[in-house]
Amino acid sequence: MSLLRPDDLIRGVGEITPEFLAARGLRGLLLDLDNTLIPYHSYDDYPSSQTWVTEIRSAGIRLALLSNATHRRAEQWRGRLELEGIGMAGKPNPASFRRAAQALGLPPHQVGMVGDQLFTDVLGGNLAGLHTILVHPLIDNALPHTRLARLLERRVLARHGHAWGPEVWQTPDREEPSQ
Repeated sequence: MSLLRPDDLIRGVGEITPEFLAARGLRGLLLDLDNTLIPYHSYDDYPSSQTWVTEIRSAGIRLALLSNATHRRAEQWRGRLELEGIGMAGKPNPASFRRAAQALGLPPHQVGMVGDQLFTDVLGGNLAGLHTILVHPLIDNALPHTRLARLLERRVLARHGHAWGPEVWQTPDREEPSQ
């Protein structure tokens, strides 16, 4: 079960600051795309994530995208966010996490994996020896396999003493994508 336990559980990437990273000895981050940085399936601008990426990078933190999104979708967002990285990464395969950490030029213990899914982002990051940061998903997408995964995630996290329910998607302080 420890492979399914994130090192940190936070509301969103906005809580990750240079101070947060320094306290954990992290100098680089691998970033999931869908429901972590950008709402699932959206191509609309998402100003808070775009600003956050710029601010974190300007603090000297190395960033790369590590997404299971299609190559086309990942490339489109890679360009807009000015990130290195790959789509169709094959998460939770730890080899893709290790390659991405190496591309940052950092040892695994100095790299965090930030994502919204326990069975891909956290599991793969833990298997690769990264610091794992689980964020609440930006939206509740209705794909059947995602709904099942979210149900299982809530049960696993509850065993670790974390509440993780669908109410997080109804939080009023979430920004909406620009139209």
